[in-house]
Amino acid sequence: MATTALSQSHKMPAIEHKLNITEEEIPDNIRLISEKQGECPKTKKETIAEFRNYILDQKQCQPHRNDDKYLEKFLRARYWKIDNSYKLLCSYYKFREENKKFYEKVRPFDLRHLGDEDILTVTPYRDQHGHRILIYRFGLWRPNRVTVDDIFRATIVLQELGSLEPISQIMGGVGIFDLKDLGLEHLLHLSPSVAQKMIALLVTSMPIRTSALHIVNQNWLFNAAFKIFKPFLNAGMRERLFVHGSDMSSLHKHINPENLPKRYGGMHEDYSYTLWLDMLQHDCAGNSVQKDMEQLGFIFE
Repeated sequence: MATTALSQSHKMPAIEHKLNITEEEIPDNIRLISEKQGECPKTKKETIAEFRNYILDQKQCQPHRNDDKYLEKFLRARYWKIDNSYKLLCSYYKFREENKKFYEKVRPFDLRHLGDEDILTVTPYRDQHGHRILIYRFGLWRPNRVTVDDIFRATIVLQELGSLEPISQIMGGVGIFDLKDLGLEHLLHLSPSVAQKMIALLVTSMPIRTSALHIVNQNWLFNAAFKIFKPFLNAGMRERLFVHGSDMSSLHKHINPENLPKRYGGMHEDYSYTLWLDMLQHDCAGNSVQKDMEQLGFIFE
């Protein structure tokens, strides 16, 4: 049974914040894509078992879980190539070890202020390819009210939730960095260390792929900010980075308007990050979502 919470009912049309956490929710067209990526229904269990043995043999990192469901998302994120999936697994646990403050004893329900400030969110709907859209509006960020660490914590909550969805495991997601009103006060907080962590979360160290990054509404400060991020972008990600300025028709070549908020020439209302927290809060006791998150160190009380 999917985890649900009702979103703003007074806006058109009401869209439910819901995690698609069952394999049965994978549409046929996405199943076909998963098979092209290397997922073979007949040999899937054997491949996962082979991956599990590979992890035990290599001994570079030991995951906190090694059940089929958990290992499968790392394999899907790297197209069922065992060596690449193992590198991702180790990168993920290295990031966790080096950034314990983003996981351990973090209370997701205490991060509501990021939703109140509208700094980031993930759409409750998907684009035409099946991607959820992670949206940052950095110009709204007030560093004196919201710390960089809290932005990372909120991003990780969203990424970890997304990685529970088989559709997202197969298709990945896309990001929109809205840089309208980006100012010097923001740039002062974008150190190489911050840039490296952000790219780790979006590109190299999470079991969910970022299929594309879209920059919109950038101003003259973008070039300075991009110089900080550029060294950490691999060649593949640079090819999937698109800069649109205020030309939303350029963005629409990648994401259909019917799958975008109105502010980007689309049809949807804005949906707050807090609605995902509401979904978690209304999570029924028998659901696995909170349990999965608690195993990562998050606290729900």
